[in-house]
Amino acid sequence: MAKYRHQLPQLRGPVFLSDGGLETSLIYHDGLELPHFAAFTLLRSQEGREALARYFRSFAAIARAKGLGFILDTATWRANPDWAAKLGIGPAELDSLNRDAVSFAMALREEFERENAGKVVVNGVVGPRGDGYVVENAMSAEEARLYHARQVMSFEAAGADMVSAITMNYVEEGIGIALAAKDKGLPVVVSFTVETDGRLPSGMEIGAAIESCDKHTGIYPSYYMINCAHPSHFADAVADNAPWLGRIHGVRANASTKSHAELDATTTLDAGDPIDLGRRYRALRDSLPSINVLGGCCGTDHRHIAAICEAVLPA
Repeated sequence: MAKYRHQLPQLRGPVFLSDGGLETSLIYHDGLELPHFAAFTLLRSQEGREALARYFRSFAAIARAKGLGFILDTATWRANPDWAAKLGIGPAELDSLNRDAVSFAMALREEFERENAGKVVVNGVVGPRGDGYVVENAMSAEEARLYHARQVMSFEAAGADMVSAITMNYVEEGIGIALAAKDKGLPVVVSFTVETDGRLPSGMEIGAAIESCDKHTGIYPSYYMINCAHPSHFADAVADNAPWLGRIHGVRANASTKSHAELDATTTLDAGDPIDLGRRYRALRDSLPSINVLGGCCGTDHRHIAAICEAVLPA
């Protein structure tokens, strides 16, 4: 059963943490194989479930030590029909895995909240239909709405508190996911990724994407985020005091300053500098005073999240 669906606690202003780069941590730190970056397949085995639990516990421990709430994501960024087909997973099993991902997260929430952590929000993650870095086979907003509806429905039925469209590289897909969530009465967050020039891979500016998504959804998203880009890539793009900046409540940055193309080509992990990343988050709060959801993306782990906390939060 959903616990916070009708009153998301992070909307009231306190800082909430999220995790870091799930897939990069599991591959490079834990030595796991994740074909197509599909972490949701780990739910098929006890060993995989234990790896996911260890991963999320490392971040929940930081939130508990700081007295903060936690956004607990499902491991479902790749759990849509196109990626599932590449993995030999049919519609029925995909639906079961999406629901199981929520149940798994809810069990972890019970554990985390029982240990006197802050509130833990279960977030159903919806990833892009195609590659997160490249706009390919772009859909209209209505096509995206229909395409992602089944996964959103699975999350709603399983009891997720909210859903998030993560690593959106063109606006129509974000709009479609927001509308699919609206159809099911689920709170939704849309998170865009940007290139080194601060624009979406489609070429659209962040502000234009947020304004377009709000316009076409009736301002339905609870808030927006930026993920899978280093702060140096978008710091200038959020420095103009425009009204849309108030709609951005979260940042999940990459550890590396490399471009998406460079990251795609690399075979080693670039963990960057956790201390520098924390300082950049602190600087971002001057441009984005509404941000209160802090986490990481590719290349980040518990060290980066701890450094962000140290830099951003008062002692």
